[in-house]
Amino acid sequence: MRKFTNAISSIVIADLGCSSGPNAVALISVAVEAIFRYCALEQKVPPELCVLLNDLPDNDFNNVAKHLVAFQKDAECFGPVLTAIVPGSFYKRLFSSSSVHLAFASNSVHWLSEAPEDLMKGGIPMYDADDDLRQERRPLVLEAYARKFRKDFTLFLNLRAQELVPGGQMVISLPGYCSSESAGQSNLPWDGIAFMLNDMVSRGVVEREKLDSFYIPMYGPSDKELRKIIEDESSFTINNILAHEVMNDMDRSSITPKMMALAARAAYEPIIVQHFGATVVEEFERTVELHVRAGTPQLAAAGLVFLSVSLTKKV
Repeated sequence: MRKFTNAISSIVIADLGCSSGPNAVALISVAVEAIFRYCALEQKVPPELCVLLNDLPDNDFNNVAKHLVAFQKDAECFGPVLTAIVPGSFYKRLFSSSSVHLAFASNSVHWLSEAPEDLMKGGIPMYDADDDLRQERRPLVLEAYARKFRKDFTLFLNLRAQELVPGGQMVISLPGYCSSESAGQSNLPWDGIAFMLNDMVSRGVVEREKLDSFYIPMYGPSDKELRKIIEDESSFTINNILAHEVMNDMDRSSITPKMMALAARAAYEPIIVQHFGATVVEEFERTVELHVRAGTPQLAAAGLVFLSVSLTKKV
């Protein structure tokens, strides 16, 4: 922060994968307020701030725009903030070269550009109904997803390195595992959702062929994997990698099965509708709620944490 405010008259902040709800402006609000408060404390003239919000083109940017208007109004007490929306995949270039000073990617880069091609081409389902076959193929599925994540995340880092100024900062958070946890070798973030869909197959709601050809483009790496990919790509210095629980005990006690079901629907509805059709979404939500209420053990993502990574672009 001190480096930015002392050296330049303007700061560009980008949020990659902002979504469309109230959280769309949550991270940038914290960053903007921190910059203005720092300048006030140090009695410095605040820099001109420009905020860029990015997500896929089918995101609800009308809703994002409304949140941006409210955000700008709240920020008026500190100073003017310019805003813009940048639709597009963050697996492609989004911003001009050496223009961004601070970039966020919260709960977004675990979404892959697409599911592993070798699984799709080989007709190997991400989730086998047969327990023995699923366990036999498990290492193959894990390895395919890990390779795809490495390829995508390396590209993501390379693109952002082109867009950030020298010394620019990037903060990334995503679901994953600590390398010390053996659970990371046997679980994927979508395991519980695949179990739900398989249950719907057993009740005739979803066709088996449809589930066998369905691949969720998502992967949760370990902290060791993240560090290795970042070091191999070599554009950034790692300031820190931290792991923290997805939910604390207080959060768990206040979250109802219905809330969990709605959260699962919000996250997975677009890809479920695209593959299975809109008619199954209500039953998917109901299935999630019933299994959460029953405490189905397959839903416990043992060892799952949020990994937070702080990076500085090398000069």
